Amino acid sequence: MTRQPQVKYRHDYQPPAFLIDRVDLKFDIEDTLTRVSSRLVITRNPEAHHAADLVLDGSARLSGVVLDGQPLEPERYQLTDDALTVKAVPDSFILEVETEIEPAANTSLMGLYASNGNLFTQCEPEGFRKITYYLDRPDVMAKFSTTIVADKLKFPAMLSNGNKVGEGMVDKKRRWVKWVDPYRKPSYLFAMVAGKLTALKDKFITMNGREVALEIWTEPADQDKVVFAMEAVKHAMKWDEERFGLEYDLDIYMIVAVGDFNMGAMENKGLNIFNTKYVLARQETATDADFEAVEAVIAHEYFHNWTGNRVTCRDWFQLSLKEGLTVFRDQEFSADMTSRAVKRIEDVQGLRAMQFPEDAGPTAHPIRPDSYIEMNNFYTMTVYEKGAEVVRMYQTLLGRDGFRKGMDLYFKRHDGHAVTCDDFRAAMADANDVDLTQFALWYSQAGTPVLDAKGHYDAVARTYRLDVRQSCPATPGQSDKQPMHIPLALGLLGSDGKDLPLKLDGETQAGATTRVLDVKAAEQSFLFVDVASAPVPSLLRGFSAPVQLNVDLTDVELAFLMAHDSDAFSRWEAGQILSQRVLRMLVADSQAGRALSVPAHFTAAFAAVLKDLKADPAFKALMLSLPSEGEMLEWFDGADPACHHHVREFVLKHLAQALRAEWRQTLELSQTRAYLPADAGQRTLKNHALAMLCRLDEAGSLETAKNQCLQADNMSDQMGALVALRDRDVPERADCLAAFAARWANDPLVMDKYFALLASCQVPSALDQVRAAMAHPAFSIKNPNKVYALIRTFGRNMQHFHAADGSGYRFMADQVLAIDALNPSVASRLVGAFNRWKKVEPKRQALMKAELERLAAAKLSKDVFEIVSKNLEQA
Repeated sequence: MTRQPQVKYRHDYQPPAFLIDRVDLKFDIEDTLTRVSSRLVITRNPEAHHAADLVLDGSARLSGVVLDGQPLEPERYQLTDDALTVKAVPDSFILEVETEIEPAANTSLMGLYASNGNLFTQCEPEGFRKITYYLDRPDVMAKFSTTIVADKLKFPAMLSNGNKVGEGMVDKKRRWVKWVDPYRKPSYLFAMVAGKLTALKDKFITMNGREVALEIWTEPADQDKVVFAMEAVKHAMKWDEERFGLEYDLDIYMIVAVGDFNMGAMENKGLNIFNTKYVLARQETATDADFEAVEAVIAHEYFHNWTGNRVTCRDWFQLSLKEGLTVFRDQEFSADMTSRAVKRIEDVQGLRAMQFPEDAGPTAHPIRPDSYIEMNNFYTMTVYEKGAEVVRMYQTLLGRDGFRKGMDLYFKRHDGHAVTCDDFRAAMADANDVDLTQFALWYSQAGTPVLDAKGHYDAVARTYRLDVRQSCPATPGQSDKQPMHIPLALGLLGSDGKDLPLKLDGETQAGATTRVLDVKAAEQSFLFVDVASAPVPSLLRGFSAPVQLNVDLTDVELAFLMAHDSDAFSRWEAGQILSQRVLRMLVADSQAGRALSVPAHFTAAFAAVLKDLKADPAFKALMLSLPSEGEMLEWFDGADPACHHHVREFVLKHLAQALRAEWRQTLELSQTRAYLPADAGQRTLKNHALAMLCRLDEAGSLETAKNQCLQADNMSDQMGALVALRDRDVPERADCLAAFAARWANDPLVMDKYFALLASCQVPSALDQVRAAMAHPAFSIKNPNKVYALIRTFGRNMQHFHAADGSGYRFMADQVLAIDALNPSVASRLVGAFNRWKKVEPKRQALMKAELERLAAAKLSKDVFEIVSKNLEQA
């Protein structure tokens, strides 16, 4: 009988019965087999309940157990599929465990696995137990040493955490290297790498004058693609010193790039292991967005050295303690490296496109979940990106200086410890002498709060009153929500478009032009005085809280904000609200059989943006973008994705035709002669204009796109042209796709772009092209990057995934089953495509539900089982 997956609950947390002071590991690497020897110095935990037996997590093949120098007979221990129990252990002892691993057979890419003949580890969250038997939990922190023994020619690179303390020859063929990490860490931060890799080397001088060796290891053919990554490392190290006073603490900092990796990267102490996608970048193969992503992810993993490694999580329910905080830190770093306004809008776009639906779906959970079946399923947008928004709210409420005071106290109190989200909140509150009790609800309540705001101007009293009502929809397991502590940043614009100094009732003088209001009650009013004329409110400036805002502004007022608001986010948001109103109206017209017509004021608002030659090009491109079809799905119950696609395409074609001359002028003004990183915004705007013109299917524009694709000296322009042609069923599209695939057939990361293009296209044969691409020599169902590029991207293709005949659903379910047998972590990310099945109209609902039931009837991993079962609980 199959054992039902077990649910783990946060309230069941108990301190570990035993602690591990020191771990000495030895990896003896042969061609197909790796032997792991583990020597553990263990003591009973005086602060935990007494346990006679030691229970270690593990699933590797056991070959020996030795307690205090004596081999144990089988009756002294018990071995199950996932644990080793050593019976009747003393209060302190040394346990030696021998295991055997076959890395090449490990398709899960968790634990120790092989990729292109090289060996890598991935231990977060529970991969270490696939290597050896251990107390595999984040609150057990020990000092590690690692010795690697392998053939010197087959494995010239042998790396692990900490500092290298010795190396030598075992015999004429085999070499050993020893690493020692002086800092205590949990097992999830362990890393080991061995293989034919080469390193780009550099150095960094810290703020206190220490020299740190920097090394980025890749396969030899990729060494010319890591120069940018090395500069990004140095930028991140310098920024963290200047912004937070945090200095690197080891003698060496290493990055290793691997093509087979479930995640983006991993912050193992001193030895970060990266997906090649976030390390390799040069202009011929990486877009501007790729360069920005490389810099951001490198910064993220480096920042984890303090927010995650030096201070780590007590248990996995506290994951947002390190991830939400570190995402916030990398967002702030990227904002300083690029455009703060553009970065903020892009982050909000991602949140709305992926996290808001998560908040509204069957897997909704707080940033600190209360339960889980498979921890891998909680590496979510909620824990990461919404978690970052919660951290950002501390800074919004306390100011940058107050936030820094809270961070300083957090490290002073907890350096070297495993702690909780409440410990972080307490440090922020205590450092600033404020009460953040109500703010704790952000950690325990799921769902996206809704703010309804309505303004009232009294011309006689010269006052402006803002009434705010907050609510939060019911989510699984949470029907009744308490009012949250929401920071609402706002400004008031006068008739001349300038910000008014703000003075709340009871204040003696006017203050800043942007104020942060503490919204704490279900209904609350704020009265501004000495307001000379009726203002236009600019609400939720900088997206000061992760909420949905409903505001009673007219279309004229929204256009006014688009033209004049000093807050870049609010300018963009006004355009998004205006776009949403138009799209909603046209969806209603389409469903009622009425002729579609785009309002003149909407076209005029777009024209005004296009004609603004002073605006930042990257920001301008964002202003000229409509909400996605994925966002549109969230606006309706009983949604018809085909109708949404038709309406959105109608609006885009209208804007292309009505503003054809302006798009053409934008295209001509934005041309750049050669690739320069500083021209990224110009390229973004140029390629947006090209895509709009190609919608008209005019020979000149299509030929322009084809020439740009074939002649560009950088990947940004190649991809810009291909995206412009992607949805056009014309010969130019076929020619460019074929040329692109032939040129880059041997570059795995560029081929991922090719697969994503096929999966996201809107031509009628899209699914057939995706099926054909699975047989392409560059595609492998075992490689997460390939699966994400092709199959997960198809799951986000609203038109074809939601095909009326259910073909998209059947295809996705088939792939989930196939991949679940190889890599459950990847399969669980694919099955999330079904999470919004209750949003669509009844016929599609029935088709999606049938596929979920087909999945539920199969033998599933606990990763996929958890998500499928939560979806069907909605039925």
